[in-house]
Amino acid sequence: MAAPFGRGKRERERARAEKQKQKAERREEAKQRRSQHAPGDPGIDPDIAGIVPGPQPNPWLDDLEDEPAEDKEEK
Repeated sequence: MAAPFGRGKRERERARAEKQKQKAERREEAKQRRSQHAPGDPGIDPDIAGIVPGPQPNPWLDDLEDEPAEDKEEK
């Protein structure tokens, strides 16, 4: 009768165990990084911090203002 665990299965199990070990190490490193990171102000979403509500300035406004001003002076 054949052995219950073949060589291939043993190798797969070892690879799986090694991968689980690496994942656990990565999780521990991430946990340490998060604990070292200074937390922001509570209640403020860091993605929208500093954004002013209401109409925003046109980012291309400077380019548009330069061209008409030159045209008006020439006429």
